[in-house]
Amino acid sequence: MSQQDFDVHARFKGESYQDILDRDSRPVPECLRLQEAPYLGSESIPAEHYTDPQRFKLEVEKMWMKTWQMACRLEEIPNVGDFQIYEIIDQSVLVVRSESDRVQAFYNSCLHRGRKLATQPGHKAEFRCPFHGFCWQLNGDFKESPSPWDYQHLTDEMLQLPELQVDTWGGFVFVNFDVSAKPLMEVIGPLDWHFKDWHLEDRFIKYHVAKVVPCNWKVIAEAFMESQHAPITHPQIMTHVTDVNSQYDVFSDYVTRQISAGAEPSPLLDRRDVPESRILDDMMSRRYKQFSDVSELPDNTTARRYVAQSARDNLNQQTGYDYEGYSDAEMLDSILYNVFPNFSVWGGMKPTRVYRWRPNGNDVDSAIMEIYQLDLVPKGQDRPKPSPLRTLTDAQRWSDAEELGGLGTIADQDMGNLPFVQEGLKASGNHQVQFANYQDMRIRQHHIMIQRYIDGDF
Repeated sequence: MSQQDFDVHARFKGESYQDILDRDSRPVPECLRLQEAPYLGSESIPAEHYTDPQRFKLEVEKMWMKTWQMACRLEEIPNVGDFQIYEIIDQSVLVVRSESDRVQAFYNSCLHRGRKLATQPGHKAEFRCPFHGFCWQLNGDFKESPSPWDYQHLTDEMLQLPELQVDTWGGFVFVNFDVSAKPLMEVIGPLDWHFKDWHLEDRFIKYHVAKVVPCNWKVIAEAFMESQHAPITHPQIMTHVTDVNSQYDVFSDYVTRQISAGAEPSPLLDRRDVPESRILDDMMSRRYKQFSDVSELPDNTTARRYVAQSARDNLNQQTGYDYEGYSDAEMLDSILYNVFPNFSVWGGMKPTRVYRWRPNGNDVDSAIMEIYQLDLVPKGQDRPKPSPLRTLTDAQRWSDAEELGGLGTIADQDMGNLPFVQEGLKASGNHQVQFANYQDMRIRQHHIMIQRYIDGDF
């Protein structure tokens, strides 16, 4: 089939997300009105891109070692000497608050015999190797060896801890192994403007949950880049989260977005079967904690407007901030931004979710999935201590992490599919994966970028 045989710009024929925004009770921020949906081709992707160890090796060498990756939050290293450990493939990185106004990142390896300088995050006045005692200052300068008389051939310059690029945005710390990579802000690009009123830097880690999933890292990433799976995988949300009329955008090489409306039914349902009262009831049954005092829908309003206002009122009580100027969309909708290759942050003013995925060591068939929730620090209060990472075992479900609430069930449904995706890719008869032109646009852009890194374009 040639390009002329089909509409490359085809969209869902019914109500669009922009139509929903037209009914908002408040002015909608300009960033939500943007629509950037280029046609990226209709070609298939080889199934081996998810399963082939040699392809995985190319991704590691050409892409993972050259891209900006979120390593931690600044709140996790608030004091001089605080440090976190970020690990990707077989690399381990120390991210340390070396001075009150400076964050640095070093390879987590002793320059004597290679022992990791630290295996758990924490606080140190210096980095002293637990094996032989070689020691470094927090800024990476060499301090001392246990027997300097026998290491006269090594200069302090030779023993300076090698550094990675490090930069911050929105309260996040990013690292890059490539010292010549373009600056972080060139990669973040439009995100800085889109998030200017959503206060990422004023949030704290309410929870942080991780689990190893037996599938390639891209299989995880792609599960959170489209909403067309929702009617089959998450049928319980169809009455109050849209799916096939979700909006997808590609804003730059690195930044993409999808938006699904909340407190609106799927267009696949007969609207006569989904009265406003049912939308409200189904939302409450999913334990929307910020709306916990909502019980009965008043006359002459929609569930979307009522729940949005309830969210404003409740969050105002919880945080002390005024939410009255924020649109229904900012209070309710799933606004997912991705920064290539493995960082996803949700926009708007409700508690912010952050997703991070990465390979599990050098295993092409498994990956680590992490879910954060960031809440606003209540006005006039000290920042709460960030919640420590909770790592689920293979035997545990996401819903066993009670802090996830209703999201735990959603995650179980998503992750329950992914091991069988990996198995199915290996069993493929035609060895190809097909993408939709619009709904899978973000996934296609993801593959385009991986290939460009492999080809040496960056």
